[in-house]
Amino acid sequence: MHIYILGICGTFMGGLAQLAREAGHRVSGCDEKTYPPMSDQLLAAGIELSKGYDPEQIRLKPDLFVIGNAISRGNPLLEAILDRDLPYTSGPQWLAEHILRGRWVLGVAGTHGKTTTAAMLAWILEDAGLCPGFLIGGVPLNFAVSARLGKAPFFVIEADEYDTAFSDKRSKFIHYRPKTLILNNLEFDHADIFSDLAAIERQFHHLIRTLPASGLIVSNRHDASLERVLAEGLWTPVEYFDDPKGIHLTGDDTDGSLILHDGKATVARANWPLAGEHNRKNAAAALLAARHAGVSLQDGLAALARFQNVKRRLEVCGEAAGVTVYDDFAHHPTAIATTIAGLRRKVGNARILAVLEPRSNTMKLGIMKEQLAASLEAADLVFCHAANLDWNAAAALLPLGARVKISDDLDNLLVCIVAAAKTGDHVLIMSNGSFGGIHARLLAALEKMPAKPAR
Repeated sequence: MHIYILGICGTFMGGLAQLAREAGHRVSGCDEKTYPPMSDQLLAAGIELSKGYDPEQIRLKPDLFVIGNAISRGNPLLEAILDRDLPYTSGPQWLAEHILRGRWVLGVAGTHGKTTTAAMLAWILEDAGLCPGFLIGGVPLNFAVSARLGKAPFFVIEADEYDTAFSDKRSKFIHYRPKTLILNNLEFDHADIFSDLAAIERQFHHLIRTLPASGLIVSNRHDASLERVLAEGLWTPVEYFDDPKGIHLTGDDTDGSLILHDGKATVARANWPLAGEHNRKNAAAALLAARHAGVSLQDGLAALARFQNVKRRLEVCGEAAGVTVYDDFAHHPTAIATTIAGLRRKVGNARILAVLEPRSNTMKLGIMKEQLAASLEAADLVFCHAANLDWNAAAALLPLGARVKISDDLDNLLVCIVAAAKTGDHVLIMSNGSFGGIHARLLAALEKMPAKPAR
């Protein structure tokens, strides 16, 4: 079968394209922008790419068009498909029918930590010799790819609550029918498609309705939104992580220790490279989900000692002039605060220069603007790229005083960062996009200047 994917360079659709190619299909597709790293992955897999949405692409006569959820009515190629009554489907539906059917699906849902937790879970299963398939919204360093078929029965998927397609406004995860489901946490997000938190909770309730009685829900004991979701109806057993009376993890960021507890008893110990309480919660959830698939807690903890995290999660891009530059995907105030806190534990009293691009649809709408200053409070200096916002970034970040620099011009912002940076500083760049290649540009600019000692 020849499938043609609209919006192929998105994280989800690009992963789906790789799965389809691995399954033996001919795959091609188009996007507004075809850029690395996804374009490199797709081309390496033998997937043909076209730029833009020219209606003439229907002349390729694929057997099926798969429409990404970034594609809206009015898109010229989509309109041509509809006018000619050509066969089409959504990405999640195609995935459910052609990849997930008949497999033991392990889904990871929640506002924060989906990618990291899914990567942990896939690695635990891999380390146990189970060779899972997976589709993850990032690149786990243990695998170096974001998607693969693996071997039956296990398939790990990042279960996103965003909508399915222009023609199907249910959350994507409704299609996946997991047997094992992790519920990490739940906050208001995706303000472009959800009116309030209750609307998101309703979608999570619909997801709960798809689980079999033989399945397992692994949920956060201390999340009020998730408790409301579970209270709406429950037909599947629940195990809680982050529960002092049950399975939970403790550790020390300074020595990398990780201790697994079952109530008051210590079950096992390990060392691992990740810092932060949020990562320990992610790991506890992954351990419980893996146990449902047959991996003991002890073996799971041993696997986590060899876990290498995910690209763009406090990933070191490089060092120049004594300044270390990091890349992180954080784009929600909770994630921003958590990421800065994690870096603070790592670097101690060294200066942190937080560089933020409020790029997500929710951030552009200004829904989270009142929380933004507080989320950046632990940084020593803050640099915000404020282009294309529907709100006043200067007013929102006013509580940070003289510590903040705001600019609509990326070149100007880069100059300001270089001027402020000193030897020993840590520059944390946070965006859910490519941020105009600022990471490499900053390192190149720092290389050209003499080291400036911190005062």
